Amino acid sequence: MPQSNKTVLVLGANSDVAKEAIKLYIKEGCKVIAASRSTDELNAFAEQQGFASNITVQYFDATAFGTHQQFYNNLPFKPNIVLYAAGFLKNNEQAMTDWDGSFQMMKVHYCGAVSILNIIVNDKNNTGLEKIVGLSSLSGVRGRKSNFIYGSTKSAFTQYLAGLRQYLFSRNIKVQVIVAGYIRSKMTAGLDLPESLILEPSFIARSVVYTPGRFIIVPGFKWKIIYNVLRLMPEKLVARLP
Repeated sequence: MPQSNKTVLVLGANSDVAKEAIKLYIKEGCKVIAASRSTDELNAFAEQQGFASNITVQYFDATAFGTHQQFYNNLPFKPNIVLYAAGFLKNNEQAMTDWDGSFQMMKVHYCGAVSILNIIVNDKNNTGLEKIVGLSSLSGVRGRKSNFIYGSTKSAFTQYLAGLRQYLFSRNIKVQVIVAGYIRSKMTAGLDLPESLILEPSFIARSVVYTPGRFIIVPGFKWKIIYNVLRLMPEKLVARLP
């Protein structure tokens, strides 16, 4: 549980999960920098929730790598906790023929994350940095023919965080990844997903904010089972999955 008076930087703050996490962080007494390209939506969200004194909205584009150092330098305060929740989705059929869409997923989920998180952890003057949390996906656990391009970007992100966790171990900075299943969100709206497996953003947000000590957190008991089955399934069986 985050302690009061901690400062939190939420990157990709306009996502449904990020907004729910912001509510919880503020409930716990934290101050939040909500960073996204959608600053108008974030300002409206902050006003609607009555968060004016607890939230600062900043413009952040995960794909504009050349702006990341200046973005970090200009933050009103340096974070104790960082949440990377930026997301972008193209279905696999589109991604196979639309390179720009594929590349956008790579930039948002992996390249942008590596760019800004490297800048954050290289700031040795911020001795208060204590935790980094990334929002990833079960799609990155095994390559499947229905979503392997999106899944590969999430897999790369998870592996980056795994190495970053080891890199920061001596500095006592925790790194954790939320490996989530289907989430009811703007990004998945219109997709044909099994209702019994869809999780609400508020449920995922609780796993983000109240993270246990382990590296990989899989919210929802059904998804924990699916995660472990996917990890252990022989490749011949994985090839038969959709």
